[in-house]
Amino acid sequence: MTDMPLPEQPSPPSKTVPDLGGGTRRKGVLAWALWDWGSAAFNAVVTTFVFSTYLASTAFVDPTIVSAAGGNDADPALVRALADNASVVGWALMIAGLLIAVLAPVLGQRSDGSGRRKLWLGINTSVVVLAMAAMFFVEAAPSYLVLGATLLAVGNIFFEFAGVSYNAMLVQVSTRENMGRVSGFGWGMGYVGGIVLLILLLALFIQSFGVDGRAGLLGVPTDGGLYIRVAVLASAVWFAAFAIPVLVRVPEAPARERGDRVGFFRSYRVLWGTITKLWHGNRQVLLFLLASAVFRDGLAGVFTFGAIIAAQVFGFSSSEVLYFAVAANVVAGISTILAGRLDDRFGPKAVIMASLIGLVVAGTAVLFIGTAAIGFWIAGLILTAFVGPIQTASRSFLARITPTGREGEIFGLYATTGRAVSFLAPGLFAAFVALSGSTRLGILGIVLVLLAGLLLMLPVRAEQAVID
Repeated sequence: MTDMPLPEQPSPPSKTVPDLGGGTRRKGVLAWALWDWGSAAFNAVVTTFVFSTYLASTAFVDPTIVSAAGGNDADPALVRALADNASVVGWALMIAGLLIAVLAPVLGQRSDGSGRRKLWLGINTSVVVLAMAAMFFVEAAPSYLVLGATLLAVGNIFFEFAGVSYNAMLVQVSTRENMGRVSGFGWGMGYVGGIVLLILLLALFIQSFGVDGRAGLLGVPTDGGLYIRVAVLASAVWFAAFAIPVLVRVPEAPARERGDRVGFFRSYRVLWGTITKLWHGNRQVLLFLLASAVFRDGLAGVFTFGAIIAAQVFGFSSSEVLYFAVAANVVAGISTILAGRLDDRFGPKAVIMASLIGLVVAGTAVLFIGTAAIGFWIAGLILTAFVGPIQTASRSFLARITPTGREGEIFGLYATTGRAVSFLAPGLFAAFVALSGSTRLGILGIVLVLLAGLLLMLPVRAEQAVID
């Protein structure tokens, strides 16, 4: 591997990766960030704008109910059937969240200590890619809904496991001085990758060009949802291709020294030891981990169920959802870059608090804007404008309160605690939908999770932790 030399042997700035300083290996940074670029295939296509919307469509409703509705989207039986389908997806993701909460702490702690982050990143990414490829077999029929929801849940589980290793690898491609810039570059690559991929899928597979029964420039048949299934299959190939560089170019982390081999169940004891040290060293770290775990689950709910609400409540077609997705990624990318400057000037907590307030207000507004598409465009883009700033400021906040030399351990704990309550947003979304019979009311569950995170964040102070 040819990397940028150490500071005493500087090389010219790369045209691809910004000058990061601090001896950072630019090719390693680019390889690491390309995984984020490729991961848009799952985040944007599967969980947010394409596959989840596909599962929420009338294609998975009993044809007799659809026929009886006669094109009336407000037909009570049709509305209830669609809500039931959305509830199935919500319960599947809630179960996935519970499994993540149980397994992620052990898997993250073990991969960090054994020096096998890259190995587990490769394994978990491969499972995600296979789950995406299997979505090709989810035909547009009610009998395939459970299969689709199951594959969506499996993909979410292993994507989160992959994310634990990927986020921990940040310390392998950056220094403490440039960690924020490297992290921001990776996050930006994710947004740009989402835009590029969604435009390609829209043009090649999804957009209608006036040819009956076919979609996209490639003229893919629409029968049985084939055009959507092919788009997801292409996304699986996209993710697989851009996941390869990080596995090839970034060196593996060294194994942490241990007196003896730590077994699976004993890993929980090791994790508990870290939490105990944090409790005695600085409880602000634990308070932040708790608050961020809650509001990050709310952010996940915005991504996962936003497209479902757009399709079922506001009547967005598959193409319109993708138009919104492209606009949302542009807004999120711009707001994230601006938030970095605000972070430096006012501090990360101010950015987090302001963004959470904006999310709660915009999310609540969705309950009162009727069914006009323009209302969702406005409220939805406001929502996306606050998502990126919270993500980047949260990482920056934790970096500021983490003791020197313990970044990998604390960021690993950050990743695992983020999934400990990952069942909240899907569970509350599903519960509100089931109780009300309206998909729109599901947003109330997500808003409540965001509000809880906001309240938990209020007492948190930016004080550096001490761990003996």
